[in-house]
Amino acid sequence: MASSSSESALNGGINSLGLGTKVTGDLIAQNDIRIDGELEGNLKCSGKLILGPKGKVNGHVECQSAVVEGQIEGTLLVKDLLQVKESAKIKGEINTAKLMVQSGAVFNVKCEMGGKKIASQPSSSK
Repeated sequence: MASSSSESALNGGINSLGLGTKVTGDLIAQNDIRIDGELEGNLKCSGKLILGPKGKVNGHVECQSAVVEGQIEGTLLVKDLLQVKESAKIKGEINTAKLMVQSGAVFNVKCEMGGKKIASQPSSSK
């Protein structure tokens, strides 16, 4: 039964950064990632970013899609859909194919969207 759980994790499990956890540095996730803690650094995610209501990210983020309920300050590159929930606070620059912002969100950004190819930016250590 343990090998079955291990196989699930390897075949598309969700990475998680829990509430009360703070990471300083760069993260690379091959699958979806949920952040309820804090990330001070850069994130490159091949799947979906889910930023919980208490989650905070300060840095450069690249992902396939994103649901933001918490706080982001920095650059956000989303290849598909960015969903900004009412509890979200975003400050910085955004490049996304599609955007949905709920009423109540704080959205202080420079935003480019719609069909443009999004170029990856190299990660730089702080």
